[in-house]
Amino acid sequence: MASSQQPARPHRQQPVLITEAQPSRAELHAARKKRYVLTMTVRAVSLVLAAVFYQTLWLALIFAALGTVLPWIAVMMANDEPPKKKLDVNRYSAPRPDRILENPARPGRVIEH
Repeated sequence: MASSQQPARPHRQQPVLITEAQPSRAELHAARKKRYVLTMTVRAVSLVLAAVFYQTLWLALIFAALGTVLPWIAVMMANDEPPKKKLDVNRYSAPRPDRILENPARPGRVIEH
């Protein structure tokens, strides 16, 4: 005896992605500002550490060099767009041949009114 009941399809946890939308300009700008502030904070700390370790010349020079290079790096990172993320997305896929309702060997019928 044949059953008309089909086995339940597995439930997908994520919705199907139909667009490759990037984060909004506001989100990108906020991330770049946060990265800039973090880099400039590290610069300020390194300059303070250079002043604290002035008696240890090699350590003071390392912190001073870091304090002079970091502004350039911070500006370059703030002006750069982040790389596009490669996402493993749940895309639409055509149904399997055994799930298609129409018979592909016979063209569809047209019922005229």
